[in-house]
Amino acid sequence: MKVPAGWITPDWPAPVNVRSICTTRAGGISHPPYGTLNLGDHVGDAPEAVTTNRKILAGVIQARPVFLRQVHGRSAVVLDSGAPDGAQADGCVATAPGVACTMMVADCLPVLFCTADGGVVAAAHAGWRGLAGEGGQGILEAVVGLLGSTASAQPAQMLAWLGPCIGAPAFEVGSEVRAAFEADDAGAASLFRPHAQSKWLADLQGLARRRLHALGIARIYGNDGGPAWCTVANPSQFFSHRRDRVGGRFAASIWRA
Repeated sequence: MKVPAGWITPDWPAPVNVRSICTTRAGGISHPPYGTLNLGDHVGDAPEAVTTNRKILAGVIQARPVFLRQVHGRSAVVLDSGAPDGAQADGCVATAPGVACTMMVADCLPVLFCTADGGVVAAAHAGWRGLAGEGGQGILEAVVGLLGSTASAQPAQMLAWLGPCIGAPAFEVGSEVRAAFEADDAGAASLFRPHAQSKWLADLQGLARRRLHALGIARIYGNDGGPAWCTVANPSQFFSHRRDRVGGRFAASIWRA
């Protein structure tokens, strides 16, 4: 797989038959403010540019990226070899070779999963709403549950990779966001830092790591909260809705070869 300059190849000990990639702004044909590899078909970009950009991604990975209609929810679906684009979900699981679980993001956290034997792959789109969920059950719990039932695997047999997202120094939230996480996990308070009146700075990747550890997944790689992973702080590399309001979407994909 020849990866375009600037794209991220996850550095994690996934099985040899599991492939993954995270795109950036580079390598496409869209014009500003969507320049250049915008993969989102819902942000106002020219449809023909999005179609071409998606073909570029498929050509690079030599697999079929399946694009969901992401709604910041906690529903996950199983993708088979004939799965069309557009299913309403924020997580997906696949066993068929060549079917790429794909999550579009522009500040939210993409999370890629695989089983240690390489039999099943999965992906999740984790914004704060989907991550918090309800009653302690959010998108990560949904994807891990579906992954486990599909693979007959326990969380200890799973690996996770966290992609770029809005970093804690840029993620100002209200008290309702902190309350949503603390409602079922008082310890989540440690991942919110006071900022201005009634505002907090939230560590999104840290909250995701905490949820994954609680689920029993210990092998977690990728985004560690450092500045290089922040979508807001790296405008030449990543799209950011919080920073730009109008702009594109990059994506993280995982598939079985």
